[in-house]
Amino acid sequence: MKKNIVIVGGGITGLTTAYYTQKEIERLDLPYEVQLIEASDRLGGKIHTVHKDGFVLERGADSFLERKTAAVKLVEELGISDKLVRNSTGQAHVLVGETLHKIPGGSFMGIPVQEDSLTDEKIISEAGKERVQEELDVPKGEAAVDQSLGEFLRGRFGDELIENLVEPLLSGIYSSDIDEMSMMASFPQFYELEQEYGSVIRGLRETLPANRASTGKKKGQFLSFENGLDTLVDALYEAIGKETVRFEIAVEKITQQNDRYLLKLSDGQTCEADAVIMTIPHNHLPNMFAEESLFKPFAHMPMSSVANVVCAFDESAISESVDGTGFVVSRNSDFRMTACTWTHRKWPLTTSEGKVLLRTYVGKPSDQEVVGLSDEEITNIVLRELEATMNITDKPLFTFVSRWQEMMPQYRVGHVETLKSVREDLTKQLPGIYLAGSSYEGVGIPDCVKQGKEAASEVMQFLRKNFK
Repeated sequence: MKKNIVIVGGGITGLTTAYYTQKEIERLDLPYEVQLIEASDRLGGKIHTVHKDGFVLERGADSFLERKTAAVKLVEELGISDKLVRNSTGQAHVLVGETLHKIPGGSFMGIPVQEDSLTDEKIISEAGKERVQEELDVPKGEAAVDQSLGEFLRGRFGDELIENLVEPLLSGIYSSDIDEMSMMASFPQFYELEQEYGSVIRGLRETLPANRASTGKKKGQFLSFENGLDTLVDALYEAIGKETVRFEIAVEKITQQNDRYLLKLSDGQTCEADAVIMTIPHNHLPNMFAEESLFKPFAHMPMSSVANVVCAFDESAISESVDGTGFVVSRNSDFRMTACTWTHRKWPLTTSEGKVLLRTYVGKPSDQEVVGLSDEEITNIVLRELEATMNITDKPLFTFVSRWQEMMPQYRVGHVETLKSVREDLTKQLPGIYLAGSSYEGVGIPDCVKQGKEAASEVMQFLRKNFK
């Protein structure tokens, strides 16, 4: 009887899971085959590189964080380290009202670490600056299993710093409302610093490497590839083998059949599996299992939508010099944009000499309807707002709109405990079914790679224990 491990979903998590599962099978010399089933006609999920008129465009993720080492190690194993490029550093800004302000040096994610970080800044008022300094004397909170990230930070720093600087930087990572976000699922380090040092600022001063909050020249912390992030997807596809992947086939139902699982597929066929790793978003799970109540706790975990608009220009069309790498937008602003990356400065290899490439984002939590507008409507909004921040004298060479409808999981308060409970119930009722991906333990590429590798290890342990 053929022994199968099936991976559902061909995003970065699914690809990584397949890669590490195959490596473990080979290392342990086990009689299993891996199948990866992808409902669309492409791999990569929210990684999608497009080459257009000499530009390298990213429709989704544009890089990964180096200090989260799982992705770097995977790149090394795949033998593509020589294709890595590091982001160029430069001044980042925040848009407050209609004015661009430099994000202060000597800060970490908007939180001032050096004593004079906010002295000359006009991002917040003098009263707001005084409130920030009071954080050193705010008593630490009671020990808590979880809490809202926004509530925690507002309680320590006041509203002004959070809304004008910290929230645009933090919530943009998750495309989430900071006042709804789970602290322990997103930024538990702030809570840990408060509990250990009695102050977040004091804890950052004690624990940050000197260069992480310095005002001098810093090395870029993000990595991509000279021809775009699809380089990683292509390398993984080649490594796992084309015969491993089945495209344009959806899994409709998964049922237990003795000690195995039967997967009903959209092409009318079925396949059997000894273990199944689900790397698709959590909101698809209830309809795929008869035991849908197992996934009921995820019902309180919404998915948000975002869109980005890439605008390419001749350099002559921007009469004011673009100084820096981009800006985020204060949540107190009337702008519908949430951020803009000056891609030609941050990632120079994406853009030919004499050209400018801007990448803007829309879809803040309070403005989800903007994502559903037509390409023309979204583009016009973005161009009007760009013209309010820089002097654009000519039309773009082209624009390119990408939407990610209900693709951004929202980690609400209690997320860590919810995930733990669901996984415990799965182990009891559906042994051999595993969850990994952005819905669970981090949305960044390194987080997904780490989950994929861990899922591969867990599956091997399960199979060796139960099918000797």
